[in-house]
Amino acid sequence: MPDSAATLRAAGLRVTKPRQAVLGWLGEHPHATVEAIAAGVRESLGSVSIQAVYDVLAACGDAGLVRRIELSGHPARFERRTGDNHHHLVCRRCGRAEDVDCVRGEAPCLTPHDRRGFAVDEAEIVFWGLCPDCSGVSDHHEEFAR
Repeated sequence: MPDSAATLRAAGLRVTKPRQAVLGWLGEHPHATVEAIAAGVRESLGSVSIQAVYDVLAACGDAGLVRRIELSGHPARFERRTGDNHHHLVCRRCGRAEDVDCVRGEAPCLTPHDRRGFAVDEAEIVFWGLCPDCSGVSDHHEEFAR
C-alpha cells in the first residue's frame, strides 16, 4: 500500500494526521466499521472523535481513496480497495467479509437483462454464506478462489 501522505497529496487532499492514520489503519484492516476504525486510530493518535473519522472517510471517499460497503443488516464498512469493481463474500453468522474478484475481470462484470436506458458502469454483488470458521469447513475459501 502506498504511503498515506503521498496518496493524499496525489488526490489533492490536505495531509493531516487523522487522514494518514485512517488510511493507514484501513489499509491493514479492510471492511472495517467507523467504530473499529476510530478505535484503531486512537491507538496511534491517542484521541479522535467518531465525527472526525466520518469526515476523513467522506473526504477520502469523494476523492476515490476509500470505498463504502453497504451490507444488508450490518453497519457500513469501508475499504481502501477501489476502482476495480470487485465483490464481497459475507458470513451470515459472524459478519466476516472478504474480497472476491469479478468473474470477467472488467467493469461491469454483470450485464442486466434490460438496462432500461441506463449506461451501466458498475455492478455490486454480495455473496452470502458461512465462512470456514463458522461452517467448520476449511476449503470454502479455496473453492471461491478457483
